[in-house]
Amino acid sequence: MHTGSPPARTPLAVLALVAAVAALLLGGAGPASAHSGLTGSDPADGSVLASAPPYVTLTFTETVGLSEDSVRVLSPDNERVNPRPAQHADGKANTGRVQLADGLAQGTYTVAWRVVSADGHPISGAFVFSVGRPSETAAEVPDTAAGDTAAGRLHGVFRHVAYSGLALLVGAAAFVLVCLPGAGALRPVRRLLAAGWAALAVSTAALLLLRGPYETGGPLTAAFDPAVLGRTVTAKAGGALVVRLLLLGAAAVLLRRAARRAADPDGREEEWSPGRRVRWAAAGLAAGLALTWAAAEHAAAGIQVPLAVPASVLHLLAMGVWLGGLVTLAAVLGSRRAGGPSVPASAVGRFSALASAAVAVLAATGLYQSWRQVGSWEALTTTSFGRTLLVKTAAVILMLWAASFSRRLAGRVLAAVGTAGTTGADAGAEPVREPALAGAGKAAAGPAHGPGAAAAGVEADPPAPGGADGQRRHLRRTVAAEAALGVLVLTVTTVLTGTQPGRAAVKSAEAAAARGPQVRVVTVPFDTGTAGHRGTVQITLSPGRVGENSVEAVVFTEDGGLAAVPEIRLNLTQTELDIGPVDAKLTDRKGYWAAYDLRLPVPGEWTAAVTVRTGDIDQATVRAPVPVTGRPK
Repeated sequence: MHTGSPPARTPLAVLALVAAVAALLLGGAGPASAHSGLTGSDPADGSVLASAPPYVTLTFTETVGLSEDSVRVLSPDNERVNPRPAQHADGKANTGRVQLADGLAQGTYTVAWRVVSADGHPISGAFVFSVGRPSETAAEVPDTAAGDTAAGRLHGVFRHVAYSGLALLVGAAAFVLVCLPGAGALRPVRRLLAAGWAALAVSTAALLLLRGPYETGGPLTAAFDPAVLGRTVTAKAGGALVVRLLLLGAAAVLLRRAARRAADPDGREEEWSPGRRVRWAAAGLAAGLALTWAAAEHAAAGIQVPLAVPASVLHLLAMGVWLGGLVTLAAVLGSRRAGGPSVPASAVGRFSALASAAVAVLAATGLYQSWRQVGSWEALTTTSFGRTLLVKTAAVILMLWAASFSRRLAGRVLAAVGTAGTTGADAGAEPVREPALAGAGKAAAGPAHGPGAAAAGVEADPPAPGGADGQRRHLRRTVAAEAALGVLVLTVTTVLTGTQPGRAAVKSAEAAAARGPQVRVVTVPFDTGTAGHRGTVQITLSPGRVGENSVEAVVFTEDGGLAAVPEIRLNLTQTELDIGPVDAKLTDRKGYWAAYDLRLPVPGEWTAAVTVRTGDIDQATVRAPVPVTGRPK
């Protein structure tokens, strides 16, 4: 039998690599609100400007990543009018600014934007502003969600595969290292380890390629563009994927050495007891792999990032130990059909304790993450994140319910075969094979209670009809049902990590409500009663809230052209509260009339009285309602 551990330099190198991962991924992580939201723009959405602005600037709730096509300004003819890509305005990481081309014509322009939040997920939107006067526009803007592209859908599939691979790899390794070292020599267990590693490696490579078109909304062919890939690996999310591949390379070396030590020089399989250094190396690799998720997704953005990242790491590891361990236990139980070795109750008891600890960690970290990301009871039912979290909670409860059946069935198996098993053990006979779950080991394992089949061999329920063989079949089926529910939990978890957290959704909604309509545009026809002295006057009030506002007035002729008039007066009255009239004190700005210090004291519907003088004695006064909102809370 081969014993011992890989040379000490392997664990030390692994721990050093994990430390480097932490420094790389956590360095610079700061507070943010996961899944950013647009808080404002200049020009404002729906505004009508007398002349073309030199820039378009967007402001978000958090730091955002920009690409070449993050902000596109499209003319009424659907032609791009910003020649250069967006940059952060004045060095502020929560902004995006593009310079516009000179000589923009009159009409309505569309601003289409797509940026990457601090948690790695793309968000997008669009708004319009007009120069001179509004017009029809042929600008085409996608009306689907930012991630609803071919690359986005594939990205979601491979994210699920990655979570499954992590759970399988971590759970199988934990079972071998902690519960039953001899299981490492079983072909089914070795295949599970290989399958978990392969699923995680392939999905990570695919995610790295898909990251570029996923963020930018580009075609799938962009995944193989060296320039796109180059930008991906230098960004935070892409860098985390590269580090994950490096850690998987180290894991492959460790798995290979373990496989060699599990076989003698003639290639025959035998038990191998991993040493302390191997366990530490495996634990370090598992933590490093989990960190590549935690440091680049929801945990890395929002409140309490220094606490949220380690909590997310523990949550992922506990998930892997429980779900992956269940699959491994099912494989070990099923190995008897192929003449596999016995499964002592002491090993099942150890898994019981390990699974119980994993569930406790899942509960504690899950509650913390729920509070951190949901924010309120109301958000549980009013946001997509909250509703998805409720589905995940229900799936976990079902899984625990199935676990209770596994525990009872395991006790019945012991009751059916425990007497023979104990007798054999006491007599020094050959060890009882797997079906007995080592009845002799029951005393050695001691009482242990935990989720899933982990507690098998610890609750001796009365024997049930059908004998041990029938109960064993039921036990394997129950463990398989738990594993199937685990797949459901992983699927919902994948959806959850791609959904805007409830706290951020509420904050974005509040910001949008506080921002409200950023302008109020009122167009009123006038007629002085003289031929050629009629048209429309357009009043733009920004932001249209209580407090200080700017107001601009533009006059158009009957055929839609701009008209220069000698005078425009604007008075606003709040009839219900008997306030006003408030004189806006418009001044001539060479083509339009404006005031930038109009103060409105109360919200509600105001009446705007606009007097347009087109000649020495020709003038007309027209009225229109103007809604004014309250101050943002």
